[in-house]
Amino acid sequence: MFHPDTQFLIDHWTGLSRRGAVRAGIPDRAALEPDALGLRLPRVFIAKRDGDDAVIRLAGTWIESFHGEPLKDRALLSVWRTASRPLVAAAMTQTVREARPVVIAALAGALSAQIEIVLAPLRGPSGAVDRVLGLYAPVATLSLAADEPRLLTARVSIGVGEAARPLLALAAVGGRRIA
Repeated sequence: MFHPDTQFLIDHWTGLSRRGAVRAGIPDRAALEPDALGLRLPRVFIAKRDGDDAVIRLAGTWIESFHGEPLKDRALLSVWRTASRPLVAAAMTQTVREARPVVIAALAGALSAQIEIVLAPLRGPSGAVDRVLGLYAPVATLSLAADEPRLLTARVSIGVGEAARPLLALAAVGGRRIA
């Protein structure tokens, strides 16, 4: 069972993805209305994908306060511990490839406070799937000491709901490989 805010974002994104004009199950960034996120907005971010990483374009005030600095134009992987980055990169790839939200269960601070990070794909202005919508959902109140590290530790990630895109498969026809 997910944090209520995690579930809200999953449900909201799923509603957007089921609208009539949506292509391949991934809504446009323009379809996202910030007001619909309500009190969750300070814990929301949008990143632009660039290969295995993404660059944070917008980050809510809660997220920037948590990390102790402005995050605009920073690599999304830079807010994670080095050992967690492969799992987070795989989660970003999964959310785009499968056209569904992915939740990362993570830990923060010396006391290992639990936090969920939701990633959901969006189409940018060009129509390419190059945006990731994210939400921080702390399971309990996070209060970190001023000198405490602000990097997140990923524990596990899980795709939520049915994949809107079929998995890719290779086939051979007459000795030629086709997808």
